[in-house]
Amino acid sequence: MIRAGRPEDAEAIAAIWNQVIRETTQTFNTLEKDATALADQIGAQPWFVADEGVGVLGFVTWTQFRSGTGYAHTVEHSVHVATSGRGRGVGRALMAAAEDRARATGLHSMIAGVAGENAGGVAFHAALGYREVARLPEVGWKFGRWHDLVLMQKML
Repeated sequence: MIRAGRPEDAEAIAAIWNQVIRETTQTFNTLEKDATALADQIGAQPWFVADEGVGVLGFVTWTQFRSGTGYAHTVEHSVHVATSGRGRGVGRALMAAAEDRARATGLHSMIAGVAGENAGGVAFHAALGYREVARLPEVGWKFGRWHDLVLMQKML
């Protein structure tokens, strides 16, 4: 079941996100998320979680793509699924909820920033109708090496 995120989901969201931060290049961030700070963010921006009654399996959220009023209708999302939820359509369901909500609130486009080496993430977004609009070489530093960033966009 996909539902709106609640502050009490922050611990589970942090656990999913922090595993991604520690173990992958799906994000170039190296600082782990704090559940208390996430709980505050959940009240301030849109969040959806996948919850099958046994806990949060994944989440999606988005923020304005860049600061400034001219960018108010374009957002960049973060979507992550726990290992136990992968391969079951959880990510697709989360993205469908996010895109529906974004459309309903008048947003025009959604951006995905995907690590260049994350072929699965690129394929996932392409299957959802995102297209590659830019590849930024060596803009991320993690695990002692440089990483490319692929920007993908979907018009809503």
